[in-house]
Amino acid sequence: MSDTVPTSASDRSFAFIFRMLMAWTFLYAASHQVFNPKFSAAAFLKQTKTFHDVYAVFTAPSIDPVLTFLVSYGHLLIGLSLLVGFMVRVSSLCGVALLLMYWTAHMEWPYIENTNNFIVDYHIVYSTVLIFLFVKRAGHVWGLDAVAENFSMFKPGSPLRPLVA
Repeated sequence: MSDTVPTSASDRSFAFIFRMLMAWTFLYAASHQVFNPKFSAAAFLKQTKTFHDVYAVFTAPSIDPVLTFLVSYGHLLIGLSLLVGFMVRVSSLCGVALLLMYWTAHMEWPYIENTNNFIVDYHIVYSTVLIFLFVKRAGHVWGLDAVAENFSMFKPGSPLRPLVA
């Protein structure tokens, strides 16, 4: 598996730069949610069109505080994980799931948000970048995943190994 870590200087630089850009994206989103008492994930989901029936379940007043907490702090944890390069493979997958949810929630098929985005928009681009970070094990490029895999709890054979591998 170690052969997927970028070895050339340019590949390592791109992996690091993409990781930092995605970290910024998630941390910036978190800054508008975690520190904003008026933010509501349910309010956002009530505006869905194409998948309204799917997301309407999550707009119940009893679910909103939990969902809002998960979305807000999910952005924060994903951003911090990418920033320090710890558990990047886990945070990348969580980020892709979150972005694909946003992609479908913004959709008025076949347009995303507005008529300038036909099927593909920045949610798909960001998801692709996160998949790149996952595949390239970007947490090992100037990140804590490379350090953490040397700890005994992350050694080969450990059930925690996939978190930093």
